[in-house]
Amino acid sequence: MKEVLDFESFNAQIVFANESQEEETFHQNELVQLFPYGLSVTTDAARPFLLFKDEGHQYTLPVAVSAIDAGVALSQSNRMILESSPHKFTGVLLSSLGIEIKQAVFVEIKGAHQYLRLYISGHPQTNSVKLRADEAMSLCLYLQVPLFATKSFIGRSRVMNAETEGAAQKLQNFGLMDKGSGYLN
Repeated sequence: MKEVLDFESFNAQIVFANESQEEETFHQNELVQLFPYGLSVTTDAARPFLLFKDEGHQYTLPVAVSAIDAGVALSQSNRMILESSPHKFTGVLLSSLGIEIKQAVFVEIKGAHQYLRLYISGHPQTNSVKLRADEAMSLCLYLQVPLFATKSFIGRSRVMNAETEGAAQKLQNFGLMDKGSGYLN
């Protein structure tokens, strides 16, 4: 029998251990590839967060997103409904212009916001763009852009990580993390 989920126990606040003062520099071999793992549902509906884990489930990176972006990411991952996304036009436009987002790397923390750099090819004037992660996550997921972070960046997110590990376990106990639930790939 599955545990009844007490949504009051998800009183998570978005706090990072250490704020970055500037954008992190890295070498490609220092990056950990991250994959979508789940969506945290908290009592603070204004700031849910997506959970990303590396392939070996050794590292967890929580990414705060807006309620709208969380809903888009969740609906895009549900294979039980007809494929639909507000990002379809953006994907078609980028493709028709020959622009491809090659990878996204988490590079900075400012206050309660994480930033990532999107590395692109095919644009005549730029090869990367830095955006707040909450403004780009559902697009990255829709376009299946590989996501990366350094171990250092993941470590600086450890205060939030500790809070989300408990939430992830409760989600798994509730059945929302099951591959057959329609909520995850």
